[in-house]
Amino acid sequence: MKRKWTAAAALAAAAALITGCSGGSGGSGGSGAAPGEKVTLTYANWSEDQSPAMEQIAAEFEKANPNIDVKIQTLPWPEYWSTLQVGAAGGTAPDAFWMLADHFREYAKGGQLLDLSDTVKSAGIDMSVYPKAVSDSYTYEGKIFALPKDFDTNGIWYNKALFDAAKVSYPDDTWTWQNVQDAAKKLTDKAKGVWGIAAPIDAQGGFYNTMLQAGAQIINPEGTASDFASPAGVAGLKFWTDLQAAGVSPTLKQLSDTEAVSMFENQKVAMYLSGAYWAFRFHNNANLKGKVDVAPLPQGVKRATVTSGIGNAGYAGSKHPEELKKFLAFLGGTKAAEIQAATGTVLPAYKGTQQPWLDAMPEFNLKVFIDAIDYSVPLPVAGNAAEWQGLAAQYLTPAWNGEKPVEQAAKEYQDAVDKVLAKQ
Repeated sequence: MKRKWTAAAALAAAAALITGCSGGSGGSGGSGAAPGEKVTLTYANWSEDQSPAMEQIAAEFEKANPNIDVKIQTLPWPEYWSTLQVGAAGGTAPDAFWMLADHFREYAKGGQLLDLSDTVKSAGIDMSVYPKAVSDSYTYEGKIFALPKDFDTNGIWYNKALFDAAKVSYPDDTWTWQNVQDAAKKLTDKAKGVWGIAAPIDAQGGFYNTMLQAGAQIINPEGTASDFASPAGVAGLKFWTDLQAAGVSPTLKQLSDTEAVSMFENQKVAMYLSGAYWAFRFHNNANLKGKVDVAPLPQGVKRATVTSGIGNAGYAGSKHPEELKKFLAFLGGTKAAEIQAATGTVLPAYKGTQQPWLDAMPEFNLKVFIDAIDYSVPLPVAGNAAEWQGLAAQYLTPAWNGEKPVEQAAKEYQDAVDKVLAKQ
């Protein structure tokens, strides 16, 4: 969940986290602790929803490792990344922390992440238990720098009550793009302020998936060029711009005033194509009880979805690298995954531990997200992914608003992305 604080709160939170970190300057060598000495490790995250599960995991680890205390630190989304960036550069980063694939390479290239390759071997960690698309995202120059914590794929979240009212059949695994477009028109009721679908400029939950379904690559295998302006790339973008043009989605202005997920929760949007990570939020919304379910993404030329997931990483400059490696290995194991799954907050990456997650929210057909791993594609993270992904709204907004042909906007965005990729 991304939350915004004021600048003053951000600075105060950043200072608090940096002050409380036990990370030290790089090159500390050994564990930094005398035999028998109590060691404190910090473990940073950005989710208040998941903090209780992280506390449980830390407590379980401490039972088996009484000489190690783990301190959980939680910051809201924007402050988390600014604090981590400052801490990693200044030698005060948390020992363990969550990492995302689109930020990963910059930290790995900068030598700020602990190499876990030897730990994987010595701890007997079988990397095949994680979705390959996710684990590959945290490998750089043949070295492993994070162990997958969870993963997400995408589906069609839909409001059964709105479908029933419009006498539209629920989505299923036979649906194509045309089915979505036809249903969105029938579900839209302007008099009631209800739209058939939300069509924001959303990469991970939206146009990446349709580009892949149309046969595009997004970024080439070499990571040197993007594919937005190809015929398949344009087709994937037009799936969304056509929905906007048909008036079956809130406008971008409306979606900026109220996020798509909130409009779905307010039952103003009947379909919302997005990830597994919303399940816990929808489950806890009493107003949606019995009204919401999920189906596979529609098919284009083929079936596809992007996948990603949080990785548990360690700071290369930690004063306690050996204890940190032990903790990270525990975070990558079955017990941590089972604790996480039982809370229902996220879908654990460790194979065979997902059932408690399914059981925690039986009202949803959550197996959709697990089955989707078979046709998933890694979230593209070439070059400075955070930079070029951040340009999407700037270049694609005119196409979404009907102010510029999709082909032109796609070409301009592709050129901008390729300039960023050329700098790597």
